[in-house]
Amino acid sequence: MLFWNRLMWSLAAVLAGLSLGGCSLSSDSQQDDEKEPHFVLGKGRVNAMDYTGAIEAFKESLEVSPRSAAAHYQLAWIYENKLTNSAAAIYHYQEYLDLNPKAENRDLINQRIYTCKQQLGAEGMPSAGGPGAQRQLERLAEQNHQLQDEVDKWHAYYKAELAARANPQAAPPSQPSNPAPSPAVPSPGRTAGITPPIHQTVPSPAGGAGPGPTAPYHPRTHVVASRETLASIARKAGVSLAALESANPGLDSRHLRPGQTIYLP
Repeated sequence: MLFWNRLMWSLAAVLAGLSLGGCSLSSDSQQDDEKEPHFVLGKGRVNAMDYTGAIEAFKESLEVSPRSAAAHYQLAWIYENKLTNSAAAIYHYQEYLDLNPKAENRDLINQRIYTCKQQLGAEGMPSAGGPGAQRQLERLAEQNHQLQDEVDKWHAYYKAELAARANPQAAPPSQPSNPAPSPAVPSPGRTAGITPPIHQTVPSPAGGAGPGPTAPYHPRTHVVASRETLASIARKAGVSLAALESANPGLDSRHLRPGQTIYLP
């Protein structure tokens, strides 16, 4: 019985010695990291306010001691407070906590990480009430009004065109003076299937110098025959295929139908 008691006390003493030895090794390791020559050089450059040089020294210290939590902490502090590089500060603060999970200042470091993340988000997001955003909103509003005016003009033109077709004796409508610059506004006579008449000046019958009345001129059309293609129609009309396609935007050349009417340029 006495033998077993002595054995248990011996094991307890060995375990206690190992535990104390581990703490001592951890403390010694941290002290060794701070005594590393590059780390000491970095601290000296921080005191001299040479922060760029300090970063180089602490990075060299990490190359020698990759698990130096102290070097990561120094880098994080410089990036946050002296170089305003929030992303780099977050990285080194996180490395410091990963290498030193029982750090007494863990809560403070987590707060610094949170603050850096907020700053990082603010750097990438323009202020909603800034003068630049306000000017952009004003330009967009002005463009929207201009486009709406153009749309209203074309609607009025189409209505007048349809009325003129129903009553040939009525005067043909005049096209809006300024076509809309936006592709969202349809080009007259193309997508809507209406071709605005082109007005030509007719010489005065009396031979005077002044122009006579204007007569509407409608573009030529061609009715597709069986087995005709755009290329064959272009050859017959004496125009290029590109010009024929341009005169008929939206036309699918692969599905021409007999009896279909197309415009000739």
